Amino acid sequence: MSQRALKELLRGQGSHADPIACVEDISAEVAARHVAGFPHSIGQIVSHMNYWMRYELRRIRDEKPRYPEHNAESFPPSPSPANPREWDSLRQDFSQLLTEYAALAESSEHEMQREIPRASASDQKVAGTLEAVLWQMVVHNSYHVGQIAFIRRKQGVWPPQAGGDTW
Repeated sequence: MSQRALKELLRGQGSHADPIACVEDISAEVAARHVAGFPHSIGQIVSHMNYWMRYELRRIRDEKPRYPEHNAESFPPSPSPANPREWDSLRQDFSQLLTEYAALAESSEHEMQREIPRASASDQKVAGTLEAVLWQMVVHNSYHVGQIAFIRRKQGVWPPQAGGDTW
């Protein structure tokens, strides 16, 4: 796939929901609310995505981040966000991290094929080029943005003000 497609999918174009639009128009109260049968709030999911985007950026920069022992370490405790200021910070970080990934998606073909150092045994199980890490992040975020859309629907706050499929 092209780098253009990679960048578009990071920002939710095409068949993907726009990750920023999915979180920019909801309150901290809505973001912290849980729906029956689902373990995480929207705020916890955004925090989780931020966690993994930061983790992978650190790997890309060869900073050797510590891989969590359990997935639960990548989710904050409830309630999350705890207040409007925390929610604003989570959304701002989310937007900034997506911007950093979009910039990486414009890397040269040579840079895209650069091997990213493995920080853990889990990293050994997946392709290790910059391009592969970026595609992994697209898929990871798309999965969780779908969860956010589902939670918003269950709460009666879908679609986002910026628009989103309703069928």
